[in-house]
Amino acid sequence: MATFNKRGYKSPKEKTEKGVNTFVEDIEQINVDEKDSATAKAFDTLDQTASKAEDFVAKNQKYILGFLGAVALVTVSYLLYQKFVAEPKQQTAADELFVLQQNFQKAVDGGAKADSLYNLVLKGSEGKFGAPRVAEEYAGTDAGNLANYYAGIAYLNTGKYAEAIASLEKFSSKDIMLSTLAQGAIGDAYAQQNKQKEALDYYIKAADASHNDFTRPRFLLKAGKTALVLGNKADALKYFTDIKDNYDATPEGQNIDALIGLAQ
Repeated sequence: MATFNKRGYKSPKEKTEKGVNTFVEDIEQINVDEKDSATAKAFDTLDQTASKAEDFVAKNQKYILGFLGAVALVTVSYLLYQKFVAEPKQQTAADELFVLQQNFQKAVDGGAKADSLYNLVLKGSEGKFGAPRVAEEYAGTDAGNLANYYAGIAYLNTGKYAEAIASLEKFSSKDIMLSTLAQGAIGDAYAQQNKQKEALDYYIKAADASHNDFTRPRFLLKAGKTALVLGNKADALKYFTDIKDNYDATPEGQNIDALIGLAQ
């Protein structure tokens, strides 16, 4: 049978293809719109934040400038203090310390005049301050700190044990030898006051401060003898045995076997 087309008839286009293309185009348009919207919001947020920051600075400019000025003033004041106060004070303190250092060293070296020399360390001589005065007048300086050590040892050797402890407790040093000797000297001062428990605590601190052949056996020996006085034979044996095992060649190790016998 013959088939005829009506006039004006057009074949229908495939709806599926058109539908798919339109859907894809719509999605792309939506995505672009969403990106544009998110970007705009981000810029709006940044603008608002910047505006708030500007408003804060504008409103608080007086306080901000005042704070910065205060910081600058503190910094400049510190530098001026260091230059014109602290440094000259350090030099003056060192000058005051020189004479008493000489007297202290002579006293430590021993001799018949040791007691009188320690008194000079405390009282001063040749127009210079004694160690306690230097420590007080120049507190905060290296010389003032060292004067506490000299005063403490001088007090210890002149029988003023409470003053010795007070001065030595004010002393601090990064020098391990001096700081160790100071701890041990506090122990000696307590021992002279018959405060053996306190003495033992400081002897142990001094012994543990440095494991060298000079200070450790010295204060282990004092700790052991003090422990014996307190009736702590087990502790005394531990300290004496440490000397025998590790410091046998030192002066403290020469007669250590007899002390070990007492502690057993």
